[in-house]
Amino acid sequence: MSEQGSGHDHAAHAQSPSETIQDMLNAMNQAGWRITDQRRTLARIFAATDGYLSPKDVYDQLSVKYPSVSFNTVYRNLRMLSDMGVLEQFYFMDGGLKFKANCIKHHHHHLICTNCEKTLTFDYCPMKESLDLPGRYRILNHRFEIYGVCEQCQQDPSAKEI
Repeated sequence: MSEQGSGHDHAAHAQSPSETIQDMLNAMNQAGWRITDQRRTLARIFAATDGYLSPKDVYDQLSVKYPSVSFNTVYRNLRMLSDMGVLEQFYFMDGGLKFKANCIKHHHHHLICTNCEKTLTFDYCPMKESLDLPGRYRILNHRFEIYGVCEQCQQDPSAKEI
């Protein structure tokens, strides 16, 4: 699957940085959070980043401007933003947890390169298939990620496969 084929890169459905910031701030406001300068900065960090950020990456960026911020506070905010749906969280094959701004206006799933972390989005959703689930569950949310090695990394002899 290529970026030009039936898959889409994030740019095809990307929001502008200002839309991302506004979506995050709106979600915080609707959840009853105070919109502090630190939380505005957190939204700006994700709006300015196309890739994934670990909790430590976010902490490192926030602590430059706010030296007294604790790692636990940053991590707690990331988890709550993920629970709200404005951040997507990914567990990479090495076990690392990373976050990315979620395009909340478009439902999609991900192909993730285990080598360079490049991500392509695609519109196929396995949940559209008829499911015979046990226990009469009412589905609230789902995730579908495919991990592999992107075309560029396959061509690189120094690239490692995890």
